[in-house]
Amino acid sequence: MEDDFSAVSMDLDRQLCFALYATSRAMIRAYQPMLREFGITYPQYLVLLLLWQWDKEGKPAHEWTVSALGERLMLDSGTLTPLLKRMEKLGLVCRRRGERDERVTLVSLEESGRALQASIAAWRKQAMTGLAIAPDRLASLHRELWVLLDALHQHD
Repeated sequence: MEDDFSAVSMDLDRQLCFALYATSRAMIRAYQPMLREFGITYPQYLVLLLLWQWDKEGKPAHEWTVSALGERLMLDSGTLTPLLKRMEKLGLVCRRRGERDERVTLVSLEESGRALQASIAAWRKQAMTGLAIAPDRLASLHRELWVLLDALHQHD
């Protein structure tokens, strides 16, 4: 397959959008055993990743808002609210109204949500170790995808 994207082609295999779509679906499918093991969905996994990151960074609790989660995860509140409700029922997170502004909904990790971090990190490390792509190549691809995303956002 030729790598020249400057030529206009309508062939499916030449479409960057299709390569990204197929890769995204395959990546999520690769995570399914871990997600099933821990009883969470992929979007819930992303929420946990972000909350663990904020926890590690010491981000103040009053900044852990549903809107901040949505902005960072690129999810609207119509998607995020039911997802967080299910996570709350699972005992992974807690939602409460802000003390400073009752219109704001704050999210925090419950102990069971915190406890998943080590198990998920171990699962992910093992899965990535078994991948037949060199870590430096994955790091390069990761950087390039963020460059592409930034360019697409500037185009909006």
